[in-house]
Amino acid sequence: MTIALMPLPYAYDALAPAISADTMTTHHDKHHKAYVDKVNAAVTGTPHDAEPIEAIIAASRGSDAKLFNNAAQVWNHGFYWLSLAPAPQSPSGDLAAAIDASFGSLDALKKELGAKAEGHFGSGWAWLAAGADGKLQVTETHDGETLAGGGTLNPLLTIDVWEHAYYIDRKNERPKYVAAALDHLAWDFAAENLARGSAWIYPA
Repeated sequence: MTIALMPLPYAYDALAPAISADTMTTHHDKHHKAYVDKVNAAVTGTPHDAEPIEAIIAASRGSDAKLFNNAAQVWNHGFYWLSLAPAPQSPSGDLAAAIDASFGSLDALKKELGAKAEGHFGSGWAWLAAGADGKLQVTETHDGETLAGGGTLNPLLTIDVWEHAYYIDRKNERPKYVAAALDHLAWDFAAENLARGSAWIYPA
């Protein structure tokens, strides 16, 4: 089984001017593809060769840092593309109710998520996730760490805070990128993840 480079769910310029076509092309076609290529090269001819990316993440966690990091980054990037939407969206239904119950308001959630993304030291990811009790929380992971792979949290949305996600457009001004990303969060995708109650599966 060859892990595929997941296509973008929209045109390269669909998020502009928040995130430019140049950034999206470099981020997807160079960075995401490099992670995919490294995973495929590492698993060819091994028992992992026929496994989906989630199984590779689970099997390599704690035992093969290089494979784990690349596999987790494949998953994280696919999830990130879907966490962004070209047109503004608003949460509704069960998701809106969960946001109000957990944070008090959407504005309060976005403030907390934005602060986590801006304040993360170094490379990593800021996440909106649901716990086993259904309560929503904002968390972060460092470098290539991921919420995929059967943990206690169900990821709903993520913001990539590696420099390659914003440096072409914003240079070192991460807060400007985060503010722009917060205006393009894909709340419909978050609602699907909440309703399913389990982590998103990277497309085969």
